[in-house]
Amino acid sequence: MFDVILYQPEIPPNTGNIIRLCANAGARLHLIEPLGFELDEPRLRRAGLDYREYALVARHENLDQCLQALGAPTVYAFSSHAARRYDDARFQSGDALLFGPETRGLGEAVIGRFPEKQRLTLPMRAGNRSLNLSNAVAVAVYEAWRQTGFAGARA
Repeated sequence: MFDVILYQPEIPPNTGNIIRLCANAGARLHLIEPLGFELDEPRLRRAGLDYREYALVARHENLDQCLQALGAPTVYAFSSHAARRYDDARFQSGDALLFGPETRGLGEAVIGRFPEKQRLTLPMRAGNRSLNLSNAVAVAVYEAWRQTGFAGARA
């Protein structure tokens, strides 16, 4: 199982989509405050389509509290500014995948806490800024899950 950490997410439908993704992939979701919405936000519920009951979602006051609760996992921080491609990492069950807020990504103060080999990027065409957060999380979760043999999947 993997842990997905959203650092200060801002857009309810993205988080709703990620709740659904985590429920279907068996990942746990951790939300780092402040959130740009309330968890009972209708757009969040609509995007999650009642998957909230199947997803393990935790809310944390800050990143340190989250990492402590997880027991100091290997954290892979995703950024469009990182040099290492996501598919070069060797993911293991228990790893955490960290993503920043939609409008600004992970700042240097956050991403700088992790070794360069744990800073990952998703390739994009030159001149583009970023992928949608829920799409980026889906790509990373499915690659991590693929590398661990899709443990727990029905197919």
